[in-house]
Amino acid sequence: MVALHQDDDPLPHRGPLPSGVPAIWRTMLAIDRRVVGMAGRLRVSGAVPAELRGRPYLLAANHIGVFDAFVLMAACRRIGIAPRFMLAGGLLDAPVLGPALRRSGHLRVDRGTATALEQFAQATEALRTTTAPVLVYPEGRISREPGLWPERGKTGAARLALGAGVPVIPISQWGAHEAVYWGTETVNGVADVLPLARSGLSSPLRRPTFRVHFGSPVDLSGFTAGTPGHAVRAHARIMRAITDGLVPLRRDEPDVPRFRDPTRPTDSTSPWRPGG
Repeated sequence: MVALHQDDDPLPHRGPLPSGVPAIWRTMLAIDRRVVGMAGRLRVSGAVPAELRGRPYLLAANHIGVFDAFVLMAACRRIGIAPRFMLAGGLLDAPVLGPALRRSGHLRVDRGTATALEQFAQATEALRTTTAPVLVYPEGRISREPGLWPERGKTGAARLALGAGVPVIPISQWGAHEAVYWGTETVNGVADVLPLARSGLSSPLRRPTFRVHFGSPVDLSGFTAGTPGHAVRAHARIMRAITDGLVPLRRDEPDVPRFRDPTRPTDSTSPWRPGG
């Protein structure tokens, strides 16, 4: 097993990245490590089986805030992995950032478009043949559940794993929601950006703790791609594994987060909430 660490030092890098990681992605991960280190304290726990090194697998994480992707990047870098993300087309088409992300090997998904099915097939093949893990958010959006427990989500991650025949490592995270406010779904002017800027700039003063836990591979044996109902049941098993790993990370906040974000909607429910 790959040993992980739980400490208050956000900066040390505990394990080399594998060869073959694009230079631009290595640079972005190094910058991200510093950004996360300034914003708060990173604590990483759990393990990734050593036998998965150099093999394809899927990382599935809960989604709690606009800053949590940066926290996940830093946590992955700390244990010596450099995952590719499933990203919305808008990010990959953005000036400057888009070309860097494309050169880093991230995968495109344009939900609700005519090309979505083709992109999903391409992502399945890429996952099957890659030597780098792929990281996805099964929920598809930042949770709007009042307690920030995972939302119901979609079966895309389960279908991707079953179609590619790869293991799934659940990632549970807590604390990144305290770094930057949820904000707004659309930005129409400076007023929409100010809450994010104010909260982000104050994060180094507040020093929230970012907790990330890598769980054991989810048992998807008995499920096969294309069999009716299997993707739904596999999805449920993935989401429960993420939730199980989340419980100890927020043991002192079992109901609602202590940190109040006045911009975040709370109009959703979670079928995975413990005791729900």
